Amino acid sequence: MNFFRNQLANMFTLGNLFSGTIGVIHLIQNDLHTAFLCMVISLVLDFLDGFVARALKSSSSLGAQLDSLAGMVSFGVLPGIAMFQMLGPFGSEIFGISLPFEIQYLGLFITLFSCLRLAIFNIDDEQKYFFKGLNTPTNTVLILGLLYTSHESAFVTSLVENPLFLLALTALSSWLLISPIRMIAMKFKSKRIQDNLPKIVLAAGAVLLLLFFRTLALPMLVLYYILVSVVFQKHLR
Repeated sequence: MNFFRNQLANMFTLGNLFSGTIGVIHLIQNDLHTAFLCMVISLVLDFLDGFVARALKSSSSLGAQLDSLAGMVSFGVLPGIAMFQMLGPFGSEIFGISLPFEIQYLGLFITLFSCLRLAIFNIDDEQKYFFKGLNTPTNTVLILGLLYTSHESAFVTSLVENPLFLLALTALSSWLLISPIRMIAMKFKSKRIQDNLPKIVLAAGAVLLLLFFRTLALPMLVLYYILVSVVFQKHLR
């Protein structure tokens, strides 16, 4: 019983890795719907592994390493492949300029910086009640969410069909992952409303966006998350 209790969080983590791996496979096969579903499952399992570890007081060094390794696939490789595919139609030419390589490979910088972000997180003791830089799951929602909603919105489609926008987003995403900007983490160190005000504002706004825009809200949620985090910088300590 103690073994199951101590390993339950790790089981969720391995489930996250399993789902993320399946998502990558289906994304390569252009099955966006299944890849998106796998991302959602990985997000839920990623939340549950941390929640269960804290609730059962079963956090361990092994769990921390597994979490990063699973996150590297679900929230590092997956968004990198998504950007790789969005940049695919543009070949090696952009605005009439021929490059010695296909620009889609630049999308994999998201994977590289996701790896760097996870490594930094593992050795940074500050990030207990906030994140420093955009966390990889949220970044994955931004990138894969943009690809998914491009099939539902003409405006988003126009963005995805613009190579300059995609390259700019790749650069911005890569920087945000390792930026010094403090970002909200849904971890509570007290029950005071004042201490949790950023989280309350974030949660309330997120619910409204989802109610009004449904799946189209995905990229908006990430922008809203960044905005609220910037506004409440002084509260995130």
